Amino acid sequence: MAEEGDVVSKTFRALVERADRKFARVRDFPSYGRAQGQHYFQKVFKAYMRLWKYQQEHRTELVKAGLNRWEIGEIAGRIGQLYFGQYTRTSEARFLVESYVFYEAILKRRYFEGCKVKDLGVRFKELRFYARFLLVSLILNRTQTVKVVVEKLKALVDDCNANFRETNFKEWKLVVQEIVRFMNADTTFTIASARPFRYSAIFDCHPNSVQDVARFHAKKVLKFRDSILMSYHRNEVKFAELTLDAYRMLQCLEWESSGSFYPKHLAETKENGVVVDYSGTSGLIDMKLVADMTDPTLPPNPRKAILYRPSVTHLIAVMATICEELPPESVILVYLSASGKPSHINASPVESSGGPKRTTKNKLTSHNSLEQNFSSPESHINGKKGSSDYYDDYLWLGSKGNGGSSNLYPGDIIPFTRRPLFLVIDSDSSHAFKAGLTWCRKRRESCLTAFAI
Repeated sequence: MAEEGDVVSKTFRALVERADRKFARVRDFPSYGRAQGQHYFQKVFKAYMRLWKYQQEHRTELVKAGLNRWEIGEIAGRIGQLYFGQYTRTSEARFLVESYVFYEAILKRRYFEGCKVKDLGVRFKELRFYARFLLVSLILNRTQTVKVVVEKLKALVDDCNANFRETNFKEWKLVVQEIVRFMNADTTFTIASARPFRYSAIFDCHPNSVQDVARFHAKKVLKFRDSILMSYHRNEVKFAELTLDAYRMLQCLEWESSGSFYPKHLAETKENGVVVDYSGTSGLIDMKLVADMTDPTLPPNPRKAILYRPSVTHLIAVMATICEELPPESVILVYLSASGKPSHINASPVESSGGPKRTTKNKLTSHNSLEQNFSSPESHINGKKGSSDYYDDYLWLGSKGNGGSSNLYPGDIIPFTRRPLFLVIDSDSSHAFKAGLTWCRKRRESCLTAFAI
């Protein structure tokens, strides 16, 4: 029996190491693009599902061999991470709900809480679990869950400060401050009767009515498939890398996956009429529960690339990638929230002294690029804009040591108007984008809509 237990334990550890190696390969994959290593994700999912099934089948032997409860929680947390990663790449609600199911199971079964371990590494695992669960709960609009997890996170940070005095937990204190500030700013938490930003069958018309509206369009109707949400402000309200502006836009671009049939408080799982006791080392998580939490009749959510404080170069690269992969008969929404003027703290000496906002070399390069892609521009006559006016106003995406230009000009967006584009500029310089790109649309007759806030 002892030899059999050793074999089971060694097999389990080998499966853990193999799954962790595969996980490391996909952890830092970008969240945009339609074909970013999909085959790798399938391999990682397969490895973790095999590991999960193995620990369920051999749980008794593994417990006798010294398996800790927090180790099962860590495996479940990795699976939750994988599902959330797939959600950020596909925006499919089922992946977000799957992630929530695993994280909620970890919380309810107290995988980390009941171990009474004085291991700093385990404490950090628990801290990261709470932070990830908060992000998933925020996006899924589980306000009560957010409030519960915030209290647990506060208590854990205080406990860590008391028991590990030689370790600095300043970053985790900032995490607590971020989520509290986010909750105070978001109407979902401050106004009990506030309706959700998401499309909800309770408040809005049924999706089937969209087909009736389509017949009133003289031209072909484009499908909303992709979006880019970018926010760049100093001291903006955020949690992790999700700003309040991007969060609200994300909510507006999704169907309410819960609808009226999703229970806000999941009942405890019962077996033969008896509530299951989770005080022991259990690995039972209902992985089919998501079937009862999603609505298959709703259309798919558009893909969303959420960019937190990107450089101008990175933003343009993401836009180019998504526009290139945009399916036919589809439209892309781009939401840009940023200041129109650089901060006096981070402004360069040239800009602060009233010098040129863009170097002559960069301006000439962009102007020549426009000349190659479009017909020769009209001069600024009779109040009409010429291509040179595309570089008079801008959005500021600057930061210290960023390198290159920190300004996003209307002219930088022009190459992307070859594809159907819905542009939302939330800035004090939005008028420049609306006026300039509307002029470009009239010249090229592209499917561009510019909306200034």
